[in-house]
Amino acid sequence: MPKNSKAVKRELGDDVTESVKDLLSNEDACDDAFKKSSLIVGNHDGEGKERDVEEGGSDGEEEEEERPAWNSKLQYILAQVGFSVGLGNVWRFPYLCQKNGGGAYLVPYLILLILIGIPLFFLELAVGQRIRRGSIGVWNYISPRLGGIGFASCMVCFFVALYYNVIIGWSLFYFSQSFQQPLPWHECPLVKNQNSTYVEPECDKSSATTYYWYREALNISDSISEGGGLNWKMTVCLLVAWSIVCLAMIKGIQSSGKVMYFSSLFPYVVLICFLVRALLLEGSMDGIRHMFTPKLEIMLEAKVWREAATQVFFALGLGFGGVIAFSSYNKRDNNCHFDAVLVSFINFFTSVLATLVVFAVLGFKANIMITKCVALNTNKIVGLLGSDIDRSLIPQHINLTNVSQVSAEDYHQMISIIKGVKEDQYDNLGLESCSIEEELNKAVQGTGLAFIAFTEAMTHFPGSPFWSVMFFLMLVNLGLGSMFGTIEGILTPLIDTFKVRKEFLTVGCCVLAFSIGLLFVQRSGNYFVAMFDDYSATLPLLIVVVLENVAVAWVYGIDKFFEDLKDMLGFTPYRFYYYMWKYITPILLLVLLAASFIQLSMTPPSYSAWIQEEAKEKQLNFPPWGTAVCISLVVMAILPVPVVFCLRYFNIIDDGASGISTVSYKKGRIIKETARPGEDDDTSLIRGKSPSEAPSPMPGNSIYRKQSGGGDADTAPNGRYGIGYLMADMPDMPESDL
Repeated sequence: MPKNSKAVKRELGDDVTESVKDLLSNEDACDDAFKKSSLIVGNHDGEGKERDVEEGGSDGEEEEEERPAWNSKLQYILAQVGFSVGLGNVWRFPYLCQKNGGGAYLVPYLILLILIGIPLFFLELAVGQRIRRGSIGVWNYISPRLGGIGFASCMVCFFVALYYNVIIGWSLFYFSQSFQQPLPWHECPLVKNQNSTYVEPECDKSSATTYYWYREALNISDSISEGGGLNWKMTVCLLVAWSIVCLAMIKGIQSSGKVMYFSSLFPYVVLICFLVRALLLEGSMDGIRHMFTPKLEIMLEAKVWREAATQVFFALGLGFGGVIAFSSYNKRDNNCHFDAVLVSFINFFTSVLATLVVFAVLGFKANIMITKCVALNTNKIVGLLGSDIDRSLIPQHINLTNVSQVSAEDYHQMISIIKGVKEDQYDNLGLESCSIEEELNKAVQGTGLAFIAFTEAMTHFPGSPFWSVMFFLMLVNLGLGSMFGTIEGILTPLIDTFKVRKEFLTVGCCVLAFSIGLLFVQRSGNYFVAMFDDYSATLPLLIVVVLENVAVAWVYGIDKFFEDLKDMLGFTPYRFYYYMWKYITPILLLVLLAASFIQLSMTPPSYSAWIQEEAKEKQLNFPPWGTAVCISLVVMAILPVPVVFCLRYFNIIDDGASGISTVSYKKGRIIKETARPGEDDDTSLIRGKSPSEAPSPMPGNSIYRKQSGGGDADTAPNGRYGIGYLMADMPDMPESDL
């Protein structure tokens, strides 16, 4: 650590004790400290003068724009909940739950949430709040050689934002089409020619909702190689989606924070309404019973634990940088441990609530399908009576003269008798089992659940347009909440690092993303969405989070980090986190990374294509150029990590500092920090410069300038912007020279 460490003039407040009641109180984010700053500029002899700078005013040479702050703790919690609770909670978690043992799946999920999810979520909240920077600034501060972690997070956020907003566009399209009675996907369209009228063949071979999704909405091509031109309907929806995101984000958390009140809370209103309505429908309890019937033997399979760990990882939005960005706008003494536990369990209970809703609705749909199946096959039995089936095999109490009166229990009784007598010839009769278990075992996820299975179920709801409007509006809000966090994970670190105006960067980012996003709204666009979803985030994010954990626990030092947490929170975190961060979580992450890598390498890149002639999905391998794109997505996302490491290691980017004065603030007070003669270099991170006291330098500010006079003055320890962070036993480092 260099000689003449800087001392900081700080105001010590009482420790803050977090409580649920605190969520409803404004945390003086709009107090005078953020309206009026006291600027102290000193010369090299330690003498200084004080000047008041009004926010937005031009009085005086030095002028500082404060880092934005949340209006209230509730707004911040809603932002974190909105980011972590996304579309995956509705269409991914229920599928995994059904596939991996029903209610038994909740056990490995909860265990891994405690071992991986909460510790890593707490870690990201803590470093963001402590250092008060986006992902690039945070990891530059921890170790300049690991500064590429922040850039990798930005790359992944950008890739995910490209296709995630396309899904919001799809939801907007269905939302706009839901104001009709009957719904446009209620039945197959008829084709009329001069001689006859017949049902559209593609729809007749599949179903009305499947046909509407693939042909009317996407107008999908038969393979990824057939571009087919732009789908103008989806292009307009994508433009609307990016316009909403741009308008909501253009003023930073001041604008997006207000939107969060609606986008984060509305999905819960819809889910509860759907649950109440579904429970009143026939067959809903069959779906819920099927969902939570535990299959304990499946719990012992390694695949179940791997998929549970992956779901925990992505459900909380770890590694994207959005968590760090949101927490960087917090006050220094905010209880981020309370926030980590609260948001994690809200996320878990949201997944369980969504699972209840999904399977209650699917149980209702299955009941309708079974009723149709029983009627169809009972007619088959009536046709076979006297020839292949003897009338004596039909129980006396079953009246076959009125097929609609035959229940599922009656039908199952008939086919069990017929199967016992006609054991050898039974398969030739063409009778189906019509089992509700088999119907519910037809696992669907993702777009198949939202745009096909769920939409089909809603066509049978009384007042189906109303429920369709509510459902797709919920999907839009779930998507927007996650998009705000994802875009914040791009904008905040870039603004902190390159000092660009937020408005210009936001508009530029959205315009660029929309332009690239046109790839996803051509006729083959759905296949590119699947490609980006499978390959642009999984491995890169796992690598990013492993490096984050190692950077804090081993590079920065777990003991030093615990001291920072104690100073920040007012109490020492549980020792549980010490062992999690240092040993258990990194090992589990490395195992998960290895398992994911093995799975991807053993499975050739493929996608599910819709074949129009056959009216069914077919698994196809990507062409060679598609495989190259898949590999490129992984490489491009993680490339900043080794590039920045090499640039720092070989001193191609100077780790030295420039500039003379360093600046920090607390509650709006900006303080000049100068070297004091004779001060030893034992100044700790906590005593020296607390990251919460560091400003958020913005463009156009002249406060980061060299002072006049004195040619051999000390340089600022954090590069040309003089952020003023000190790190024990670490060399001076810039905020960013990239």
